[in-house]
Amino acid sequence: MSEHFLDATGLKCPIPVLRARKAMKPLAMGDILEIHATDPSAELDFKNFCETTGHELISFQEQDDVLIMKIRKK
Repeated sequence: MSEHFLDATGLKCPIPVLRARKAMKPLAMGDILEIHATDPSAELDFKNFCETTGHELISFQEQDDVLIMKIRKK
């Protein structure tokens, strides 16, 4: 298992989710993608993304107006 990073700060919906989808494709099962986003709709967008793709949203937090999400590839 390895961790990867995607900086989606400053991007508006749906770009953060589209970039995350692209970043997840080459990852191995069990790998984790950490995403930083500033779009206020990112929390709901990524919850929906995980529900539709089957990936696991393992953590979500806000720090200094940045949403930090970790998704495990399933």
